[in-house]
Amino acid sequence: MRLDGKVALVTGAASGLGLAIAQTFSREGAKVCVADVNVKGAEAAARELRGIAVAMDVTHEDQVDAGVSRCARELGGVDIMVSNAGVQHIAPLTEFGYADWRRVVAIHLDGGFLLTRACLREMAKRKRGGTLLYMGSVHSKEASPLKAAYVAAKHGLLGLCRAAAKEGAQYGVRSNIICPGFVRTPLVEKQIPEQARDLGISEERVVKEVMLKNTVDGEFTTTSDVAELGVFLAAFPTNALTGQSIVVSHGWHMG
Repeated sequence: MRLDGKVALVTGAASGLGLAIAQTFSREGAKVCVADVNVKGAEAAARELRGIAVAMDVTHEDQVDAGVSRCARELGGVDIMVSNAGVQHIAPLTEFGYADWRRVVAIHLDGGFLLTRACLREMAKRKRGGTLLYMGSVHSKEASPLKAAYVAAKHGLLGLCRAAAKEGAQYGVRSNIICPGFVRTPLVEKQIPEQARDLGISEERVVKEVMLKNTVDGEFTTTSDVAELGVFLAAFPTNALTGQSIVVSHGWHMG
């Protein structure tokens, strides 16, 4: 029970990677606030975890502030933030719609900022420290074609994490970013046919030659891999580990 007595707020937690993180945190003893635009999915997950669900579009300032406030009020604070909500859009730069660009950047980066601000305010007020976790990507450190907005947003989250580590230190709050390789979530499943279409190759070749070509073993990272790293970072016993980016990717991007 490495997170016994802690309160965790996880965005994008109704499904996929966010749900896996919420489930793992709950098994480790945390009280979990499931935040998602999918209200029914969030409520179902919250019932399973004996937590609470909040409707949250992370691009809406009022929803983020209200959701964090409700989490703190009903569960007794916010000890762990996981900024996980995200989307993807596949297109060449020459054909990338501005509205699509704004949507991707807003959900990942603007949402990360709004959530950080609201959670850090609660952590500072309650004076018991805390952990800010961001869901980055190997694309926080390098680029791939057809994903300009996603790559830019994930690079931005790396910078936000580092800034939060500097500013959070005075409150005993640490900040780290998890950088997974490809995890076979619904978000990635959707990309496979899109990339096959835009690259003019089969879906099998997309998986083998695009997504997993730089891993050491041709394997997807799992939701469990990422969730376990999240627990490790949230439960780390001191503030020595802060401002760090940890890649979990079967060897894609070493360093």
